Parts: sequence; structure tokens; C-alpha cells
Amino acid sequence: MIRRTRGMERGLTLIEVLVSLAVMAMVASLIYGAYDAMAKSRAGVEQVGDRYHQGRTAIARMSRELQSAFLSLHDPLDVRLVTRKTVFIGTRNRPADRVDFTSFSHDRIAAGTHESDQNELSYFGSPGAHGQTDLVRRESKYIDLDPQHGGVVQVLVEDIASFDVQYLDGITGQWADTWDTTTLNGEVMRLPQQVRIDLVLNRTGGERIPFATKVVLPIQMPLSFAVPR
Repeated sequence: MIRRTRGMERGLTLIEVLVSLAVMAMVASLIYGAYDAMAKSRAGVEQVGDRYHQGRTAIARMSRELQSAFLSLHDPLDVRLVTRKTVFIGTRNRPADRVDFTSFSHDRIAAGTHESDQNELSYFGSPGAHGQTDLVRRESKYIDLDPQHGGVVQVLVEDIASFDVQYLDGITGQWADTWDTTTLNGEVMRLPQQVRIDLVLNRTGGERIPFATKVVLPIQMPLSFAVPR
């Protein structure tokens, strides 16, 4: 017969149970803390990646559409019959400048629609839903007499810190803060040689993400298809 000693029959005391639970809670807390830090770090990296993607996409789209900017000399002699106006207008605003122009960048999606590749485009700042400034894009697939209104407005990129646009004068070689082909100055019926864009996005923590590019405008002078005699 095997005799059991008093030490072999003794169970865990209350203090030992409490100490074990405290150790387990500490280990669980350390594991959760490490996992939570990893999750936050991953979310932060993904957010930064998303912001860079938004900025690059916005810069690429604006560059492509600005390269298709044009002016036209084809207007009827009777001003009462004028139904459309081609322009390039750049105005200074804070925190976002505004650009309105006509372009050959419209994509006709539906077959059989009465549309061409010509359109009106605008880029400007607009108040967002949470008090921030968004950079928006306005497109009208029909060119009319009001190049700054109409069409569809969509958010190009959210929560921007600034949108600065400058224009290179091909005659003077100087950069200008504004451009207007509708006024009687040196810019009348003449596009800038280049457009410089500086776009800065806000991100969490007060940091900012800058983007910059220069766009060459191939069509400098207004188009005319008149046949010389």
C-alpha cells in the first residue's frame, strides 16, 4: 500500500492562485499591447500609402488634362450668335488656387451620344464635410459661354493644405501667379508655356505630404482651320 504524504495532498493556496492570475494578466496585457501597436503601425502605413496614391493620381490627371488645353479662333462674326467661349483662366486664392480652361480631354463613355473630346475643366478648393479643404474637379462636356460653372463637380483629393499654381510666360520668360486669356493684356488668346503645380496634402499628426510638377502645354496659340487664299 502507498501512503500519501501531507505534501502530496496539498493544493494551491489562494495567494498562489492570485499570483498566477496576475502573471497571466500581465502576459496577456503585453501581448495585446504589442498586437495593438502593430495594428496601429500598419494602419498608419496604409493611410500614408493611400495619401501618396491620392496625391500622385491627382497630379497625373491634372498634368494629362492641362497638356490638352486649347483656345479656338472659330467664332461667328456676329457676337449675338456666339454660343461658346474657349478660355484659360488662373486665379489666385488661398489655400487653393483656381484654374478654368477648355481642353481636348473628354472621354466619351456612352456610344451614340452627342459629345466630342472637347470640354470645360476647373480645379479649385472646396469646403469638405469635416471643415477641411478638398481639391475638386469640375467638368462640363459641353463648352458654353460660362467657363466656370455647370457640369459635374467631383472631389479629386481630400484634405489639402495648399494648391499653388503658377504660369510661365513664353514671351517674358517669367512665372506669373495668374493668367487670363479673356482680358486685354499680354495674355489675350495665348496659353502659358508651362504650368507649375505645388500640391500639399494634410495627414494625421499634423504632418504634410508635398507634390510638385511642371506641365508643358503643347498648343500655345489659338487654333484656326481657316484655309488661306
